[in-house]
Amino acid sequence: MEWLTQQSVVWLAFGAGLFTWFCTALGASVVFFFKEVNRKALDTTMGFAAGVMIAASFWSLLSPALEFAEPSYGKLSWLPVAIGFLAGGFFLRLVDMIIPHIHLTQTEAEGLQPKKRLSRTALLFSAITIHNFPEGLAVGVAFGAIQDGNSAALVSALGLALGIGLQNIPEGAALAVPLRTEGRSRWSAFVWGANSALVEPLGALLGALAVLAMTSLLPYALSFAAGAMIFVVVEELIPDSQNNGHTDQATLGLMIGFVLMMILDVALG
Repeated sequence: MEWLTQQSVVWLAFGAGLFTWFCTALGASVVFFFKEVNRKALDTTMGFAAGVMIAASFWSLLSPALEFAEPSYGKLSWLPVAIGFLAGGFFLRLVDMIIPHIHLTQTEAEGLQPKKRLSRTALLFSAITIHNFPEGLAVGVAFGAIQDGNSAALVSALGLALGIGLQNIPEGAALAVPLRTEGRSRWSAFVWGANSALVEPLGALLGALAVLAMTSLLPYALSFAAGAMIFVVVEELIPDSQNNGHTDQATLGLMIGFVLMMILDVALG
């Protein structure tokens, strides 16, 4: 652990982003073994992913943001956190309105539509990519918060990366399996599924660099990432997991994911 505290937080953030990408690729690799995955199991794991993201937003992002804001803002420490949180949600809403994409349970695409109609594969890929960027950003901001070799902050950032990595496994499968079911080859489905998370190392890198460039932005950056993640959970993950008649299983999956991420953050932090 001491060796890690001596490393560049930028490279640590990038490495953590690569880890979360690898977990997505691991989930996508399920297409080499199965052409279809039980829908109930998929909905449960999507609920699990939502639970992890909700818990990570609070325990790993919003709670530290309030702590970082308190020395400068005192009783108004909630103000930069509220601003950042809402900004993250509105930013994702703007991206949602502009970039063409489609969710797993939808038949109609969202966003601005180009003159040349995009394939369903490209639209699904776009949706998952939009989803993955704030996760990478959250990891980068968490590592950017490490100051003066603070081992507690490092452990918290590692816990966040581990939690997001775990919930990326079902997300990788959630894109790759439908593509395989629709007739794509194993390799094609795997590549599309794995590459949807390539934005996570980029997001992690940008998040860490932004925080290092201006430390005073830390409360805003942490809460911005939290707002973006919560938008994704409420707008995409929960509806997708609840739309196929497996509401109880998806809800229990969410609760398990929340508790697991809470344990990771509290126990490791």
